[in-house]
Amino acid sequence: MKYSNIHCPTLKEDPASVEVASHRLLLRAGMIRQVASGIYDLLPLGLKVIRKVEAIVREEMNRAGAQEVLMPLVHPAELWQETGRWESNGKELLRFRDRHDRDFCLAPTHEEVVTDLIRKDVRSYKQLPINLYQIQTKFRDEVRPRFGLMRGREFTMKDAYSFDCDEESQMKAYEAMKAAYERIFSRCGLGFRRVHADSGNIGGSRSEEFMVLAKTGEDEIVHCKSCGYSANTEKARTLLNPSTLAKESFESLELVDTPDQKTIDEVVKKLQVHPTETLKVLLYQTEKGPVAAVLPGHRDLSEIAFQRALQAQNLRPLSPEELAQYSQVQFGSIGPMGLKEAIPVLADILFDSTIVEGRRYCVGANQNGKHYVGVQAGIDFAMQAHQVHQIHKAEVGDLCCDCNAPLQIERGIEVGHIFALGTKYSEAMNCNFMDEDGKEKPMVMGCYGIGIGRTAQAAIEQGLDEQGMVLPPAIAPFEVVIDVVKWKDEVLQSKALELYETLREHGYDVLLDDRDQSLGAKLKDADLLGISCRLVVGHKGLENNQIEAKLRWEKEAQWLAPDKIVDWIKSGFEKKQQAFLTADL
Repeated sequence: MKYSNIHCPTLKEDPASVEVASHRLLLRAGMIRQVASGIYDLLPLGLKVIRKVEAIVREEMNRAGAQEVLMPLVHPAELWQETGRWESNGKELLRFRDRHDRDFCLAPTHEEVVTDLIRKDVRSYKQLPINLYQIQTKFRDEVRPRFGLMRGREFTMKDAYSFDCDEESQMKAYEAMKAAYERIFSRCGLGFRRVHADSGNIGGSRSEEFMVLAKTGEDEIVHCKSCGYSANTEKARTLLNPSTLAKESFESLELVDTPDQKTIDEVVKKLQVHPTETLKVLLYQTEKGPVAAVLPGHRDLSEIAFQRALQAQNLRPLSPEELAQYSQVQFGSIGPMGLKEAIPVLADILFDSTIVEGRRYCVGANQNGKHYVGVQAGIDFAMQAHQVHQIHKAEVGDLCCDCNAPLQIERGIEVGHIFALGTKYSEAMNCNFMDEDGKEKPMVMGCYGIGIGRTAQAAIEQGLDEQGMVLPPAIAPFEVVIDVVKWKDEVLQSKALELYETLREHGYDVLLDDRDQSLGAKLKDADLLGISCRLVVGHKGLENNQIEAKLRWEKEAQWLAPDKIVDWIKSGFEKKQQAFLTADL
């Protein structure tokens, strides 16, 4: 393709109010333009990158035995009401009514629709297993869309759904999808980790996320270099590292005044204690009523783990106004000793697993403006076994639950998520089959998603420099660009066209820069767009029958004879792909 035929409105200056580099580069490279918050036009080169990601996904899904379908973006409310998700989903589910006053929504995902499709046509175990996938537009009305294609409201997703006779067969499908995902992200040139994750409102007994490692990632990942254990910090199982605890400074139980100290930091400063010697109580509201989480003052609560331990459908922080309805004690003075008496309406009290039984702590006294020091956990207040859960977020210093080695915390961008759903949707929607004995059973399901735009942008975020994108050849907008020092020079133009046709004949995706611009401007645009290989045709090189050749990820250019270029590009691309496959993360 010739550059003069492309609509590629690059920007010289960085766009304002852009938070991450990959979003900035997508805008500067003329690949996307914003239509509304979280909604973007994909321009020709942006769409080209997306299509290349889709092609890799499609090839690997077909290779894994999945069959492609296309389901509607608009869903009738009745299907979502069957599973209860019409009511349980929040405002991210964009609902509307048609001219006949019937309720519909824009699809954020397709579990209900695909289950309805299968239950209409599949009756016997002989028709199973089935794995259907699509690459389709989704819509989620995010409260705060940001980072371009990373967290948009309208986006493209590959979602697949497997249907099996039993758990054993479903796990085979799950493992096949896991292997397919690893091939997909490796082929896209991504450095990633597969981590244990929470299933969220999708549900199921098991799920794993595929995280692209990037400093700007929204998610935190716990990783053990010793045994390879990896998990999202919200899901990670960790052990307390005793060496992180301060030496106990309390000898006996004592009531102390803390009239103006409402936070852990203020209490620590006032009483001159270490944060690991404090406990805090966090209050939340659920459908069961108010609940309490008790954990060390220096730890952060994992609301996902807390909600899972409570088996609650809804969870939100209790407001000061709500607390005033239940108790005279104010936030900042609440503690675990006598907590049920102070707030008698509490439905559940859960204690974090890092609280050391018998250790003395500083806690709220359940009297306004007062704290206790020297309170012994499990003695001055009871900790029933069923009340103790890991409800904290993992952090640096924790130990691996599998091998006791210190854990590391990394940041990542979620690009894929696989779920073992079980029978959550098939039971709710009567998606059943007849087994070999003629008994009716619910199908066992799995679902598997990949964010297409997010994968493309994650590759940009992971591979960039001061000049622009450094994309892997498999998903770069072009694999090769031919820059001509002076396009109007007939000799140079003829040589460039000859090289262009040769590379195309060998299957390369080539851009011929035929613009009447300076070579410097052309080179800057090639680097900005992340084109994998750059060839410069000029008189200086042709005098010696050579072309200047440079790979985007290498610092130095080389001079090559034209008949050596095809093999050189092939070798360079293969080495780059091998580096992705063998990278030690």
